Amino acid sequence: MEYNVRCVQKMVFICFLLFFSIVQAQDPPGPIIIGATVSETGGYHEPSLMIKKAFHLWVDEINDGGGLLGRKIKLILYDDQSDKALVKSLYEKLLVQDQVDLVFSPYSTPLTLGASEITETHKKLMLAIAAAAEKPWERGFRYLFQLYAPAKRQFIGLLDMMAQNKLNTLSLLYDETSEFNLDMIRGVEQWAAIFKINILYKQGFNDGKSQLPGLVAQARTHDAHGLVLSAYPPDSYELIRILKETRYSPTVLGMPITPAHPDFYKRVGEMADCVFGPSQWEPSERIPFPGTKRFIDEFTAFSGHLPSFHAASAYSACQLMEKAVIQAQSLDNDKMRDYIAALDTVTVLGRFKVDPSGKQVGHNSFLIQWQEGKKEIVWPGKMKTAPAKFKAPQTKTE
Repeated sequence: MEYNVRCVQKMVFICFLLFFSIVQAQDPPGPIIIGATVSETGGYHEPSLMIKKAFHLWVDEINDGGGLLGRKIKLILYDDQSDKALVKSLYEKLLVQDQVDLVFSPYSTPLTLGASEITETHKKLMLAIAAAAEKPWERGFRYLFQLYAPAKRQFIGLLDMMAQNKLNTLSLLYDETSEFNLDMIRGVEQWAAIFKINILYKQGFNDGKSQLPGLVAQARTHDAHGLVLSAYPPDSYELIRILKETRYSPTVLGMPITPAHPDFYKRVGEMADCVFGPSQWEPSERIPFPGTKRFIDEFTAFSGHLPSFHAASAYSACQLMEKAVIQAQSLDNDKMRDYIAALDTVTVLGRFKVDPSGKQVGHNSFLIQWQEGKKEIVWPGKMKTAPAKFKAPQTKTE
């Protein structure tokens, strides 16, 4: 009898162990689902593809390292077609239909304005990868945080160097349909007044293809030392085409976004020479931020080309999201939001620190210039890889 009892006890114990091991083997934790849109098509295509590659690089690194909180990452990306109306419906789909745990932002201020309306309603943390205008942070949103240095500060270096070289007149052309480009021009005007640079001509447009030829002709009649265009890449490339066709060569030529792309020289050839542009970050080992060399090497190996600052910003947003998840030890967006709001840290992109509205106050941009087929950092002085160059003034007969 005693023998039978012991046998039964052993069998119960073995069954318990088998059951426990089976339960543990079943139901492994599902993936953390992260959603976003990227502009596979449309006017934001070029910088947005950099962002997409940075997302995938980070996801691969996390998954190869065992996951986040022990869970793999699943990334859902939709093509927003650079469309402000479409981006809202896609983020609604990500949150309601796909039931993503976390979100990344789209590219550009206009798309971030739309997408953040949806994520704020759902109380989802959004790190704005590529939105430099101030308007997104004037709406009292709690879950939206900026990575870029604001647009109004991005041409300080150019105006500083113009003043030092006694180049004191400027013409401005800008896309008036975009808050980013409007803020960029507002900033140029503010800092031009400080540096005593006179604005001789200023004109906005809403259709660069049809309007820029006439506007460039008007700007040329004012014979300013410098010409600044604030617009997205399609209009910037159109300006380059017009300048080449009309043989107009201002002493100073500046524009955002487009010159910072590693393939700018390949696309426009010698017309790239001496073009200035603000940059949030550059793929140079002189940049002192932690992880810079590793990111440059790994992104280049992953994508086959150097990263632009758009890629660095996207990767930095991933780093910040990762830190917030680890700190919260959960996917609780409220806990993550509170952590990000109080954070003062340095990522691949640079310093991250926001004010109570979520606007970036820690990060500063650089100024780059293309010189003989190579992109150089020309401002600030402690970061520069080469001194700035200015074209010889063009005579009236040229």
